Amino acid sequence: MLCVVAMFAVQLGIALSKPLFGQLGVGGATFLRLACAAALLLVLTRPGLRGRSARELGSTALLGVASAGMTLLFAGAVDRLPMGTAATIEFLGPLGVALALSRRVTHLLWALLAGGGVALLTLLGEGGHGGGGGLDPVGLACAFGAAACYAGYILLTDRVGATFQGFQGLAVSLSVSAVLLAPFGAVEAWDGLTTSGSPVRLLLAVAGVALLLPVIPYALEMTALRRLPQRVFSVLVSLEPAVSALIGLLVLHQLLGPAQLAGIACVVLASLGATLSGRR
Repeated sequence: MLCVVAMFAVQLGIALSKPLFGQLGVGGATFLRLACAAALLLVLTRPGLRGRSARELGSTALLGVASAGMTLLFAGAVDRLPMGTAATIEFLGPLGVALALSRRVTHLLWALLAGGGVALLTLLGEGGHGGGGGLDPVGLACAFGAAACYAGYILLTDRVGATFQGFQGLAVSLSVSAVLLAPFGAVEAWDGLTTSGSPVRLLLAVAGVALLLPVIPYALEMTALRRLPQRVFSVLVSLEPAVSALIGLLVLHQLLGPAQLAGIACVVLASLGATLSGRR
């Protein structure tokens, strides 16, 4: 349930972020979201770094790098590609983790079934967008980059969540993310705020979206990874393309084609199978 709620929060957050891209730019909106999220979590958790080993601090910093890359690149992908396409390509990261950590034939089969669903959605789906042809190459590069960062995010979130109490590690990692994205978005964000007719209202909108992405989903995913094996989590998030397609339908009025429905069925079945066979 934590994973499902997190996925809906992520997709709703990215859908509501799209109007902000026009005012703040992709880099500016993403930087402000992460900065607001980091500030909120630092106030709530007040993390202490004294006494932490170099390995623990290094893992937290690397999680910040992965989170920054995943957030910025996925936003760039959604700005240039339909949400369903961006989400399915990004899922290649968790799918890779699931395949790498598989120890039984059934685990591999669930991951492959989810991968088949991703292929249907990406190559034959996107009802009304003409399938996979003619997709923006920069958007595709962003989506594949986000997939690589997503794989690192899963592995590092599990490690950081096991060494820090509560969400202190998340607060530190998001602070690192905000600092890393400052060169890519701070100037753009400042220009957008200063030229806006209502900068306070715009900043409040960014802060509200920051709760949906990344505060709530990252906190829920860290909690989930404390209870689930990385392999199971990686296949569970195969629901992401289905959730993205649903949010795209409700918010952006994107219709679902037969291939999308078939792909969604595959990823939902894979998620259910992974949950039932991999609980601990």
